[in-house]
Amino acid sequence: MAALTVLTKSLGYHCAKRSKISTFSQNFPSHNSRFQTLRTLILEPSLSESVKLNRLSDYNSGIVEVNLDRPEAKNAIGKDMLSGLRHAFEAIDRDSSARVVMISSSVPKVFCAGADLKERKKMTAAEELQIPTIAVIEGAALGGGLEMALSCDLRICGENALLGLPETGLAIIPGAGGTQRLPRLVGKSIAKDIIFTGRRIGGRDAMSMGLVNYCVPAGEAHPKALEIAREINQKGPIAIRMAKRAINEGIEREMVSALDLEEECYEQTLNTKDRLEGLTAFAEKRKPIYTGE
Repeated sequence: MAALTVLTKSLGYHCAKRSKISTFSQNFPSHNSRFQTLRTLILEPSLSESVKLNRLSDYNSGIVEVNLDRPEAKNAIGKDMLSGLRHAFEAIDRDSSARVVMISSSVPKVFCAGADLKERKKMTAAEELQIPTIAVIEGAALGGGLEMALSCDLRICGENALLGLPETGLAIIPGAGGTQRLPRLVGKSIAKDIIFTGRRIGGRDAMSMGLVNYCVPAGEAHPKALEIAREINQKGPIAIRMAKRAINEGIEREMVSALDLEEECYEQTLNTKDRLEGLTAFAEKRKPIYTGE
């Protein structure tokens, strides 16, 4: 896939600039000691003070974490964070060994409290990555923060999460995909209720309406997301990418065309080393080792 396109009607900006990659290790505390693991910072810090890109090590090496860190603004998406996200997604898109992305926050009780209004139209959509993306939500995900989570493939939240699109209270509407992604996710009627009222939704209610995939006790969203990411990481990378493409593109087509797309994606998985490895591992009663080839 070409470098990611930044979503903005006015600029139509195409991301092409390559970011510098550094390779040094650092121990980062996880949200749960059971999941403590060595991570490698792979995005040069000078590119952004508010976004860090980390690769988990060892058998988690296909898992990449984009960490939001702008505590003074409750992770509101400003120019620096926007630039950091763009560079992070570009780096991931170029990395053929990346298999799943987790987007999380290091700021307590906040995922992302929104976007600086003038920056919201320039937000980069995580859904444009070919690999699965997981939003890890603890605390507030409001306005542009929820819109960023909506662009992810999966959303996992803690019970203390507060999700909402409050823009109508400011006499505007969601401007980074909220009016389009939300109804596709939860249905038109529920989306209208959320957007018209601007109300905040708790974690359990968010799960019951299909806004998030999992709701876990407060503080446990990160371990749950890592559990799901590990499951995805063990599957065939080409198959996962093709499944994502078939679902995302197919949902916008009428059925005959969508089934043609599914067949096209299926055929992409047939002549691969991974498919042969899967068959061999099944016959030998062992776990397959997929390489993405």
